[in-house]
Amino acid sequence: MQFEGKKIIVTGGSQGIGEAAVREFAARGALVTSIDLNEETGNAVAESATAEGPGKVTFIRGDVTDRAGIDKAFDTAAQQMGGLDALINIAGIQQSSFAAEITDELFDKIYRVNVLGTIISNQAAYRLMKPNKSGSIVNVGSMAGFVPELTNAAYGSSKAAVHAWVRGVSREWGGDNIRVNAVLPYVNTPMFDKYRSSLSPDELVAYDKSVADAIPLGHVGNAREDLAPAIAFLASDDARFITGQLLPVDGGLANVR
Repeated sequence: MQFEGKKIIVTGGSQGIGEAAVREFAARGALVTSIDLNEETGNAVAESATAEGPGKVTFIRGDVTDRAGIDKAFDTAAQQMGGLDALINIAGIQQSSFAAEITDELFDKIYRVNVLGTIISNQAAYRLMKPNKSGSIVNVGSMAGFVPELTNAAYGSSKAAVHAWVRGVSREWGGDNIRVNAVLPYVNTPMFDKYRSSLSPDELVAYDKSVADAIPLGHVGNAREDLAPAIAFLASDDARFITGQLLPVDGGLANVR
């Protein structure tokens, strides 16, 4: 899984899973463009990952819900790097709400980023990869798209839509030798911490106990150590015959078929 000279775009690269992916690919020698709304943190991560090397990271501010802006950012990234081999689409949001209290505004916010943002970024990558008949796209799904979680129905349903997108588009783009897969992580991230903080003390105790009891490997994963290598595998040539798959990276919490 060597990535020396490979050209990678990571959306949501300023923190959490996105930051872990940026650092992972830079450590493997790739040319990486990180795209995120948070310019200050995004630049800091890019500079730090470049300093650690041996790869190089460049930051571009971008919003995955802005089609024209993402097309421009992807074009700039591909021009600077000399092409595009893989898209790691991490950008996403989570906001808790009881199902009966989901507003139109909350629905629009979550679905625009998690679903439309995935579609827009994937389309931009496909456009750049298609002429070369080669590429890998790795999106982020969630076990929340399969199993019920308290106050998380809006987020979970948006990720279920991402799962359907991955399976559907892999059929359409396979003829161009462009693979589309997703990881379903259960790792500590700022988003995960935000969800936990939305629970009441009693709900949190019950939730943490259920997680500890349910994960065969006994703990929630680490984004850099446990998840980023799995993302790298799906993006690599070692996964050349894998597409349309949803890969849980969750310590055995759940199974997907």
